Amino acid sequence: MLKSLETEFLGKTISNPLVLPAGIMGMAFSGFNISVENGVGIVMSKSLTLVPRKGHEGPVITEVQNGLLNSMGLCNPGINDGLYEIDQFKERSQIPVIVSVFATKTNDFLKLTLKANRSQADFLELNLSCPNVFDEFGIPLAASKDKVYEIVKTVKQNSKLPVIAKLSPNVHDIVSVAKAAESAGVDALCMINTVGPGMAIDTKMVKPILFNTFGGLSGPAIKPLALKLIYETYSAVNVPIIGMGGVTYGIDAVEMLMSGAVLIGVGTAIYYRGIDVFAKINKELNNFLQESDYQQLKDIPKLEKLDG
Repeated sequence: MLKSLETEFLGKTISNPLVLPAGIMGMAFSGFNISVENGVGIVMSKSLTLVPRKGHEGPVITEVQNGLLNSMGLCNPGINDGLYEIDQFKERSQIPVIVSVFATKTNDFLKLTLKANRSQADFLELNLSCPNVFDEFGIPLAASKDKVYEIVKTVKQNSKLPVIAKLSPNVHDIVSVAKAAESAGVDALCMINTVGPGMAIDTKMVKPILFNTFGGLSGPAIKPLALKLIYETYSAVNVPIIGMGGVTYGIDAVEMLMSGAVLIGVGTAIYYRGIDVFAKINKELNNFLQESDYQQLKDIPKLEKLDG
């Protein structure tokens, strides 16, 4: 018997809680279509910048124990071409789209927001957390709660779309940053991005495997950290959270939901289980509901919030 996996998120009813995270399937609307055909509930664009970015020279991805390292370097076609692909997709599909944008200055985030306002996207994500462009941009924007407040406040005053802030796990106190985003009016949070950066070494060549030396770590290895940070943040804020980080199986998704997430990003798992991983996880979620005698996804209980 199939159970309901429907989820409410910022005023929209989503068929299931699974999100295609930024950059996983490229930027073409065909990549979005393939993901939807394989069971995803929401798609997210690559993080788009004001002008196109080539990203880092390869190799940009390598497998490590229980995960992947990547140093893509925010390669993307730029906001104009990216929004064109989103609009092409939305003409063919009712599936919600999150347009993700990246900048280093508040005014550039504003410019990106004004462009996104003219698109058919349903939500706007501010990527404040990219870990593999440190050499170019320094520490992630999400390391500064004051900067996060300034960016979110400015964008919220001008955005026609609900605003999501993507936070970095590579900060001293993610809860204070989340609270700053909430006080600035953010509609939802997305966490966590990749951890690190880290590195892998080619012992025969005696050199780093990634051309850019360092890369962000994703995959099963980071799930315990993701759960901890999501749970701490869920205990401290009152906005919905898109949780991601190491979700590979249905039971991982259940843990994310119990830790406080409303939606669940699934990215690196495509490498391990194939593009139909979304359908597989949805089936596993349905099996969990049946085995636990829950009627629908929202019946899955959350952990009791931390005190204070």
